[in-house]
Amino acid sequence: MCLGLPGRVVAVTTGSELVSVDVAGAVRQIHVGLLDGPWAAGDWILIHSGFALERMTEEEARDATAMLDGLARGELTDEPQRG
Repeated sequence: MCLGLPGRVVAVTTGSELVSVDVAGAVRQIHVGLLDGPWAAGDWILIHSGFALERMTEEEARDATAMLDGLARGELTDEPQRG
């Protein structure tokens, strides 16, 4: 199983396949060469192992972040909820 994290592009260097991306508050260099550009600050991407796998909308990124936050809190499981 792979885990992809949403990130927002914060800086682009012309001529480089690396962009600076905010991932949960930490800025990281992410390789975007697998996807078509151009890239601009504010773009959202799905990241795995330092590579951008796909472009995302802000809404998709927000939904993914909410799901990951729920997993971290143990709120999303396959077990039935007990009342």
